[in-house]
Amino acid sequence: MDAEKPSHNLKILSWAEEDRPREKLLLKGKASLSDAELIGILIGSGTRSLSAVDLSKLILKEVNHNLHELARMSVSDLQKFKGIGEAKAISIVSALELGRRRKDSDHSKRTRITSSHDAYQCMQAELLDQPNELFWILILNRANDVLKKVPISSGGMAGTVADPKVIFKAALEHRACSIILMHNHPSGNTKPSQADIQLTKKLKEGGNLLEIPVLDHLIFTDNAYFSFADEGIL
Repeated sequence: MDAEKPSHNLKILSWAEEDRPREKLLLKGKASLSDAELIGILIGSGTRSLSAVDLSKLILKEVNHNLHELARMSVSDLQKFKGIGEAKAISIVSALELGRRRKDSDHSKRTRITSSHDAYQCMQAELLDQPNELFWILILNRANDVLKKVPISSGGMAGTVADPKVIFKAALEHRACSIILMHNHPSGNTKPSQADIQLTKKLKEGGNLLEIPVLDHLIFTDNAYFSFADEGIL
């Protein structure tokens, strides 16, 4: 007579710890997994002394368990952790980038801008979790629908240069009826600099001359924004 087979649950307990999150996902669903367990699935294996989940916990501890901060890390940043090689680092970066792009995945209809908050939401996919300062413009039609999002410049942590000639060249090429300016502050500070204020004034005047009104200029951070139009300084 055959010996009694071990139960499925007992079999799970005999697995290596780094394999258990996969089974947990299958049995209980993705929402039951912790951040560390999800990252553990991504990296697949740990080191001789740490499971994949324990290694993931160390990574999360380094960013104070803030997934936004983790998303800012580059492949080389992640490779500084013992046990994270290039392939594992790429897996983490790719997964977080997919999550970021999900915010902008519905292209079935144009986004209509009716408020500064609409503009802020519209640019989440492009500016969220960015470690460097970027300058973009939204090209709008007469109904304030977004025709296109156009990158203008990329800089460092402290700033980027936005050339008015480049901005209005893009606006004219895409037949803009109006535009909204947008740049991020990686520091999280929403307060405009004097340079921000001067540039906004210059672009506002240029837009009036070309009959392409500048409707707003937003300073974007991951958790908040500053609207020149809302503050009455446009």
